[in-house]
Amino acid sequence: MDEEFLNDAKTILIVDDEAPIRDILVYNLEKEGYKTIEASDGITAVDIALEKKPDLILLDVMLPKLDGLSVCKRIKNSFNVPILMLTAKDNEVDKIVGLELGADDYITKPFSVRELVARVKANLRKVDVTLNNGQEVKNRNGIQKQQKESKKIVVGELELDLDKFEVKVRGEIVDLTLREFEVLKFLASQPEQVVTRETLLEKVWGYEYYGDIRTVDVTVRRIREKIEKDTSAPKILITKRSVGYYIAEN
Repeated sequence: MDEEFLNDAKTILIVDDEAPIRDILVYNLEKEGYKTIEASDGITAVDIALEKKPDLILLDVMLPKLDGLSVCKRIKNSFNVPILMLTAKDNEVDKIVGLELGADDYITKPFSVRELVARVKANLRKVDVTLNNGQEVKNRNGIQKQQKESKKIVVGELELDLDKFEVKVRGEIVDLTLREFEVLKFLASQPEQVVTRETLLEKVWGYEYYGDIRTVDVTVRRIREKIEKDTSAPKILITKRSVGYYIAEN
């Protein structure tokens, strides 16, 4: 593997108290060209994450010293990084709470390494696409090129600045995670158009298969808590029962 590729490689923080699992993940992710760093407990994970600023975190829920859900919350309060939670099989509570705390995705143990690597790639690819949209990017020769001019999407009381990754509702800035911003952007780019949960899962999360649509529902609920005056009677992000979601124009 050439040195230039290694210099461009994304760094993944693997947090799990079971050494065999960390070893398997390190082996397979490094084989894919990623750099890896490890932590075996929650306190160390937070310290490493804040110091090293990895590009993505694989985070087990059950950890010594500080549980994974608390780790997720502390890290997300400090900086925005894709976090994939590793949860016990069929433990719906961990999945939902993790998403509520800002986790971007989850995968259940025992997991397929192939599926996990696919999830990692999908989440990193989505971040790259978002961060390169409307910003200066630098190619491998160090030459900067200007991307698209400043772009905004305005639908009713909702305004998205695609360059600043900033959302305003009724003129007030709303703090969204990158994933929440991407969901809102996808829906706002086609107002009044109902989008199915499966389509959102594919287009926003980047999966080429249909995963757990509850992921979409929880993310939408988090967005509504931030943009709606009354979440029980939303006026901006509307549900089309049994179909999906859309952004209202009025």
